[in-house]
Amino acid sequence: MIPEVYPTPTEVDAWCETLLAAADAVPVKVTTVEAAPYEFRMGPWASTSHSRYVAFSSRRRSTFYGYWQTLPSSGPAPALIHLPGYGAEMSAHPELVAAGYNVLHVNPLGYATPLGPDESKRGVDGNWPVLPDTAASGGKRGYRDWLRDAVVAANWLRQQPEVHPDRLAVFGTSQGGGTALLLASLLRDRACRAVAADQPFLTNFRLMEEYEEKGAYGLVFPFLETLKPQRQAAAWRALGLIDTASHAHRLTMPTLLTAGGADTICPTTTIQALSDALPGTRNFTEIQGQAHGYNQYFVHLARAWFDSFV
Repeated sequence: MIPEVYPTPTEVDAWCETLLAAADAVPVKVTTVEAAPYEFRMGPWASTSHSRYVAFSSRRRSTFYGYWQTLPSSGPAPALIHLPGYGAEMSAHPELVAAGYNVLHVNPLGYATPLGPDESKRGVDGNWPVLPDTAASGGKRGYRDWLRDAVVAANWLRQQPEVHPDRLAVFGTSQGGGTALLLASLLRDRACRAVAADQPFLTNFRLMEEYEEKGAYGLVFPFLETLKPQRQAAAWRALGLIDTASHAHRLTMPTLLTAGGADTICPTTTIQALSDALPGTRNFTEIQGQAHGYNQYFVHLARAWFDSFV
């Protein structure tokens, strides 16, 4: 049974302001990483002359990386931020660059590097620990640090000469979809004009608690059951702060949500419930027969969404 500790909208707003202030206070140095332009997970598109790895370094935080894909033409243009799935894979998006967007893939916490994953940061179960860390720390670590990195990268992005600072959007699949929604909530008043979230994870933990099969949420539910009541309440509150459903009132920008009809990892019902709670322009598309994971349907839908609103 879930303790009655989920945050109120006012508390979510305050949490967002605190996180933004923490990100703004990070003195960050951004450098281009000299690494092989071709990487097997990205393919040949990673070798274009207008794409490069970037490192975000700070004395207060561990270094994390991005992949910065810019337009060859001069003059400011809209920018898209892409966030990774739970596997922390890096991604290139040449089709969106070809459509007229600068694209920054952000990979927080340094889980992935230009030379591959940093295996020293994996949990004892072999998974990245960001979700369990969120629950175990009562929200002091985990996704709070993950999202702070993402805001730091967004702050840098808006300062680049290639970028129109008032035309920004966010997108991703699975964890990338869930964190795209959270980052859009954080950047609501910082030029985020639209968000596109495919099969978003971190959506409706309370609804998933009722399911026998937990899918991706199985990363944290077994841990919650081991906690004593006071710590369990703190863990649930932390999950409530990074539950996209808690941010529905802040997702006032045009929001595209897609779900896979055959997805058992992030079930359609959780995403549909979020869509129903959104206050503004939104679209919910269920792709019948689609299992969990990256798919070209979403890329085409997201591009049309961005063309319409960014």
